[in-house]
Amino acid sequence: MRFVDVPHMVRWIEHTGPRAIISGMIDAMELDFARWHSFELTPRMPSHSELGVIELMPTSDGRTYSVKYVNGHPSNPSRGYQTVVALGVLSDVDNGYPRLLTEMTLLTALRTAAASGMATRLLAPADAGCLGMIGAGSQSEFQVLAAMAVRPIEQVRVFDVDRAASEKLASNLAPLGIEVSIAPSAARAVAGADIITTCTADKRNATVLRREDVREGAHINAIGGDCPGKTELDPAILDMGPVFVEYTPQTRIEGEIQAKPADYPVTELWEVVTGARPGRVSQDQTTIFDSVGFAVEDFSALTYLDRCLTAPGGERFFTGIDLLADPADPKDLFGMLSSGSSLHGRRPAEGAVELIRSA
Repeated sequence: MRFVDVPHMVRWIEHTGPRAIISGMIDAMELDFARWHSFELTPRMPSHSELGVIELMPTSDGRTYSVKYVNGHPSNPSRGYQTVVALGVLSDVDNGYPRLLTEMTLLTALRTAAASGMATRLLAPADAGCLGMIGAGSQSEFQVLAAMAVRPIEQVRVFDVDRAASEKLASNLAPLGIEVSIAPSAARAVAGADIITTCTADKRNATVLRREDVREGAHINAIGGDCPGKTELDPAILDMGPVFVEYTPQTRIEGEIQAKPADYPVTELWEVVTGARPGRVSQDQTTIFDSVGFAVEDFSALTYLDRCLTAPGGERFFTGIDLLADPADPKDLFGMLSSGSSLHGRRPAEGAVELIRSA
């Protein structure tokens, strides 16, 4: 099976370019959303703890199965760890064999940016030129690139409670010719912005964006809320215009709309993609994308990567690993052990005996 470790993933992203990957992934994701009902749709399976959450995010279109293992631990950076790490698997449904194992920390950042980019392409003002960012953590550079992939962004302003994070964002994007202005407050970062992206990490109900700071007609990508009890927006913002989500049952538990009644009206993005329901209907309409991340987006990212790996030249970006026991005779797994006959009756090693006794 193909294995993409961190060095191979970095090599692929640097070779292809993060903006090009995000653009390609947006297109792939929109095609998958257009066939929404081909997928098994189920909320992620979380295991919550005091410090964070570990989740599995599976789906299948009947031919290919994907699953992502991912965590979310907001206090990790203060302890020297990433807030989010992930790995993913892509398998063939017809025989159940995995064909791809990959790191997904970097890939998830690209995937999350692509989801915002898709929503921005569907919902933001066509002439949007100003992006206001609240939060300059590990997602921020990718989010800027996604907005620039689908709209003619000329100005980027950012605010983070940690100024060093904003300086990091500006420094990382400068070589790409993108100038980032560091704002002294969230209100200043989003003042007059056509697109607003919130991507903070605190695992709590917070208000990082206030109703009075949002201009009518803006598009908002709220991507930081992704678990129960974690929000970013003043709930009054949700009443400024239509709210768009990935998968309603999951978003009602984890998204901004957890602050609203259970029957609060929302539109799923696939409905906009297929034309079943409208997106933005006027220039002065405010639109809100309440994003929590969904397994179909991971499927899009994994299958997009897989296609790139199997294209000419793609072999540079993975290695083959023998991870699946696959004997010549499917019924003779034991026969793979070259010394299998000599194992019968062998006494456990001394250390093993001590473990058995202590048990």
